[in-house]
Amino acid sequence: MSWRDVMEAGAVLTVPSPVESARFGRSIERLTVAASSPAPLEAIREAVTRSAADVVILRYPAECVGWFAGLTTLGRTAVLADSLVYWRLRAGEGRRPQPVDGLAVDGVPEAAEVRAFVRRTFGAYGNHYLANPLLDAADAAEGYEEWALRSAARDGCVTLRGPDGVLALATTEEDGPRTEILLAGVTPAAQGRGVYAHLLAAVEDRAAARGAAEVVISTQGHNTRVQRAWARYGFEPVHTLLTVHLIRGSLPH
Repeated sequence: MSWRDVMEAGAVLTVPSPVESARFGRSIERLTVAASSPAPLEAIREAVTRSAADVVILRYPAECVGWFAGLTTLGRTAVLADSLVYWRLRAGEGRRPQPVDGLAVDGVPEAAEVRAFVRRTFGAYGNHYLANPLLDAADAAEGYEEWALRSAARDGCVTLRGPDGVLALATTEEDGPRTEILLAGVTPAAQGRGVYAHLLAAVEDRAAARGAAEVVISTQGHNTRVQRAWARYGFEPVHTLLTVHLIRGSLPH
C-alpha cells in the first residue's frame, strides 16, 4: 500500500484485489481509510456490508480506537491482523555510516536473485496474511516474492553487492517529491555488520539525486528491530494503521 493511499482521502468503497484473490483462491477486497480525512465508522460499516467478498482487508488510522468493536457486529468474523507503522526521513538529513570497502551499489537483480533473497530474508516475517486461518502461509510467502518482483520492476530497486552476491536489497516507489521504500532487508549472513544503514544511504542518495524531498518506509508494529535501525539513521514515526480482516461467516473449527 502506497503512502499516497494512506494519506489521501478517497471514496469509501471496497476495491477488488484480483492478485490476492487468485493467489489464495478466495475473493478478496480492500478498503483503506485515509489519514487526511477519516470517514465515519458508519460509512465503513456500510461499505463492508455491501461487499460480497470472502475477505475484506480493512486498514484504518490507529487513533480510531473504538472502531474494532463496531466491526464485530457486521455478520463477519473480525480478525485484528497487524499494525502498520510509517516512518519518514527528510532527504539529505540521514545519519550516514562511514564508507566501507567491498560494498557496491547496483540496480535490479535477476528475478531468480530477487526470489532467493526474499526467501532467505523474509521467510519468517510475520505479515498480516498469517493472522487469517483461511489463507495458506505458503501462498502468502510466494505472494511476497511476486510482490517484490513487481515492485522492483515498476520503479526499480537499490541493491548492495559484496564478493558473494546480493547482501541487501530495497524496492522503491517514486511519487513526485517522495520516495517510498516498499521492501528492504539484509540477507541473514550479512546481518549485524551495519549493511542496512548503507542500504538506507543508497536509497537516500537516489532520492536526493532526483530531487525528492523525503523518504518514507513502513513495517508491522512488532518489527521493533528494524524500527530501531530507522531511528538511528534519522527516520521519525509519523503514522500507524490497523489492519483488520473481515471474513464472511464463521471460521472453521
